[in-house]
Amino acid sequence: MNLVTLNNLTIKLAGREIFRTLSWAIKQNDRVGLIGPNGAGKSTLFKVLVGEVSPDAGTITRYPHFSLGYLPQQLSFETGRSLLDIALEMPSKLAQVEQQLKQIEEQLEKPEVYGDPEKLARLLDRQSRVLVDYEILEIARFENRIEGLLSDLGFTTDDYAIPTEGLSGGQKKMLALAKLALEKPDLLLLDEPDNHLDLRGKGYLEKFVRNYPGAVVIVSHDRYLLDEIATQIAELENGQLTIYKGNYTAYKTEREIRRLRQQQLYSAQQKEIARIEAAIKRFEQWARIVVDERHIRQARHRRKMLERMEADGEIIQKVTEQRVMDIRIEGWRGSTKAIELLDLGMRFDTLPLFQHLNLVIYHGDRVGLVGPNGAGKSVLFRVIRQELHPQEGEIRLGPSTRLGYYAQEHQSLDGWWERTPMEYVRHARPMSENAAVAQLIKFAFVYEQVRLPIHTLSGGERSRLQLLNIMLNQPNCLLLDEPTNNLDIRSMEVLEQALDEFEGALVIISHDRYFLDQTVERVIELESGQLTSFSGGYTDYIFNKST
Repeated sequence: MNLVTLNNLTIKLAGREIFRTLSWAIKQNDRVGLIGPNGAGKSTLFKVLVGEVSPDAGTITRYPHFSLGYLPQQLSFETGRSLLDIALEMPSKLAQVEQQLKQIEEQLEKPEVYGDPEKLARLLDRQSRVLVDYEILEIARFENRIEGLLSDLGFTTDDYAIPTEGLSGGQKKMLALAKLALEKPDLLLLDEPDNHLDLRGKGYLEKFVRNYPGAVVIVSHDRYLLDEIATQIAELENGQLTIYKGNYTAYKTEREIRRLRQQQLYSAQQKEIARIEAAIKRFEQWARIVVDERHIRQARHRRKMLERMEADGEIIQKVTEQRVMDIRIEGWRGSTKAIELLDLGMRFDTLPLFQHLNLVIYHGDRVGLVGPNGAGKSVLFRVIRQELHPQEGEIRLGPSTRLGYYAQEHQSLDGWWERTPMEYVRHARPMSENAAVAQLIKFAFVYEQVRLPIHTLSGGERSRLQLLNIMLNQPNCLLLDEPTNNLDIRSMEVLEQALDEFEGALVIISHDRYFLDQTVERVIELESGQLTSFSGGYTDYIFNKST
């Protein structure tokens, strides 16, 4: 059963065509991963499904009494209230059903109703219908259900008193998701719900999506999550949607097969077109020499063959790749010990964040630093970079160690918001304006952006600018704090390839499990103020931790 069907949609925003003749059907119990490059229109497609954006052409068909829940990227809650206060606010759909039932009960007490058999029968019939909704939505169990959902999404009773202004981005997403689930919509649209979640939170999200009794469409760049929950992948690119059965790994394999097949068909068709064009040229030559009507007809016939192929859409398009950053971090041989922590300790106020940390990062090490939000991972990076001074112990950097740093919140761009990407690049390495523009274009910037203020750039563009800065500085030891947060999947894959070729030490803080599996050979967990080391990537870390 199709819950919602999009038929040949075309949408233009600010004069730019976002989709053209796009069609899609979402079925009951589908688990769809919606992917595509940044700017492809994934959030816009959600707004079309919600009804916030109307198509310029095409139709949208919804199943009768179809219900939908939407979790946008940006969320805000009223300040000065606790998490539990917000959670216990009854969603509008439930509140409406409860209000309808209350009004019916009030009507049943009026003499003009219970004294009139016809009015009474109609009202009792309406009451029975509303009671069905009341039972389906389990309104009588509202408080128990919201507490159960909060628990399922990783909250404890200790979290109930947290004020809304003290909630992390990930906690806000989980709270909003719990409230959405109370209404039991037939279809959940989740726009990057895993952003800001730590590894534990992502595990809760995966379990929730797998067990949800309806259809779910999720926009995410987390390939591990898509492998765990998706039954199909919908790829949005160049205004078109392509559906692949299975999870992300199945999509990646099938997509490569399709592209190879298309390239083969394209090459074969190009040879056929060249053969027909050569025949046309030959017949036209003969016709000019001997003035033979038969040769003119044959040339005209073959030209019409080509015109029909084009008119009928039979021309196979060449396989093209989306332009992504051209990143190569050369690295070089540095000190044998790149970084050494000796009995390191930090505290805030009187509370220790971590203490007695001992660790050596050698040249060529590829380390993933994991742990719950708030464990002190980013603080540890700031100590290594000597932005913060340790209260106990010391940090030793190898004499030949040159650090390259990627800041999770783009702090390395502080002080540059009103200046331009071109100025930023020329500060990283002296070069001509033309050379700076060429470098930025290699990182998927367009010419118009190079002289705009940096504050006008998107999150993904700021991420690419930081990575370009790292490349230009030629470090031999990388500290990367959540480098994939604002990157689309293609850009992540390019970064993975660059890190695989990097000669130097590498330490990555990341909640992207797929990325960690591709890039690191040792996982170090920072939890409860202590470091624990595990050999292998993320999958090995999870296996070793559970045994």
